[in-house]
Amino acid sequence: MTKTLPAIQADAPPVVRDYRLIALIIASALFMENLDATVLTTALPTLARDFGVTPPAVSVTVTAYLLALAVFVPVSGYMADRFGARNVFRSAILIFMAGSLVCALAPSLLTIAVARFVQGMGGAMMVPVGRLVLLRSVEKNEFVASQAWLLMPGLLGTILGPPVGGFIVTFLDWRWIFWINLPIGAVGIYLIGRFIPELRSSTSRRFDGTGFVVSGLALSALMFGFELAGPAHEPHLGWPLILLGAVMVVVYLWHSSRSSDPILDLSLLRIPTFRLAMIGGSLTRITQGAQPYLLSLMMQLGFGFTAFQSGAITLATALGTFAMKSQVVRILRHLGFRNGLVLMGLLGGCTYAACGFFQPGWPVSAMFCVLVLAGFFMSFQFTAYNTIAYDEIPADRMSSATSFYSTFQQLTLSLGICTAATVLQLMAAREGSEDPDFTDFSLAFWVVTGISLCSFFANIRFHPQAGAELARRSANASSTPAG
Repeated sequence: MTKTLPAIQADAPPVVRDYRLIALIIASALFMENLDATVLTTALPTLARDFGVTPPAVSVTVTAYLLALAVFVPVSGYMADRFGARNVFRSAILIFMAGSLVCALAPSLLTIAVARFVQGMGGAMMVPVGRLVLLRSVEKNEFVASQAWLLMPGLLGTILGPPVGGFIVTFLDWRWIFWINLPIGAVGIYLIGRFIPELRSSTSRRFDGTGFVVSGLALSALMFGFELAGPAHEPHLGWPLILLGAVMVVVYLWHSSRSSDPILDLSLLRIPTFRLAMIGGSLTRITQGAQPYLLSLMMQLGFGFTAFQSGAITLATALGTFAMKSQVVRILRHLGFRNGLVLMGLLGGCTYAACGFFQPGWPVSAMFCVLVLAGFFMSFQFTAYNTIAYDEIPADRMSSATSFYSTFQQLTLSLGICTAATVLQLMAAREGSEDPDFTDFSLAFWVVTGISLCSFFANIRFHPQAGAELARRSANASSTPAG
């Protein structure tokens, strides 16, 4: 299927043909957001001490951000269609910077919580709208490679978060966590205006106010329910929230079937490649969300590493991600999307499962190699999922597809952390211990890995020729110098 780009506005700059530049400009915002989220978690004990509150109280800074994501990610597609993807993306970075500035100057925990909500409003737009800008700005034969270039900095932000957070907390003031967002965001805003055209959708959509409220309630209740349901938190609040979220999902299903322009367009799931990429990618992201959390805890509690040391070893995953960048097009050309996802999904699952065997007797070099392989296989899977998902999406539905895809992406990443935390808490409670031991960590790794391995059943259902033309065009483009 040939992709038709919407018309470019007359005042927009010319289309940039180098997909790498476009992807890296967009990735600068994703890097900033992912780095900020992971760096902050490292600094939560320090914030608690400085503001004179208990560590659990500081979790409001994370909760406020997640609440904004849950509410505003679904509306990102409508905003992009209504005001233009480039304008919304640039505004999202500005909003995120404004929240960062207030956080850096905040005199109280309440101020930071409010500012983090503002940050979340910007972050909710940056991920789906940034992906939409990329999809509308590059040619179809550049889809695969552009997704690889976009994925790397985003993952790098997540991976660099723990060591950067450990460094800032140890050697600088925690407020630098937010100060560093300002220059990154300023450069991103300039480059967006200089190099990326404004590509508007030719169709208009009615704002689905009812769907906005219902989907926001459903996603918020589910995200916080998953977080609180563990035995070490507030299960008496968590499970009712999960039930409320499930009820709101049913209400939304009823509403969307009667709405001409639902805020989350469930009819997209009738498109086979989008549906299977959603299912397979969501299951795989549960492991992606859990792995950094489990590794960091295991390295610090089991191996006696400092926060900085435990974060530094996760850089191995970044090396694997970079190594895959130059290979993804070649693998897709030889294996295709279905066979590639089946093979890499199984290899990636086995590699993540190997983390459950880590013990103090393991050489650091051996653990480093396992994590390099994990990053290698993970990079292929998400590049392939993020590409094949949009292969059959018409141009006029691309904004709806990106907001839908990003909503479930965020939900399953959070679910991964909650799943891992719940397994650790249940095991520790059964053994009457406050801290998990190596057996508990092993089980947690194997549980989340088992969930991601279920993506095999989605991957195998892709048509053997799914994305074949896309892979062929990408392979031909990769053999031609960029112009």
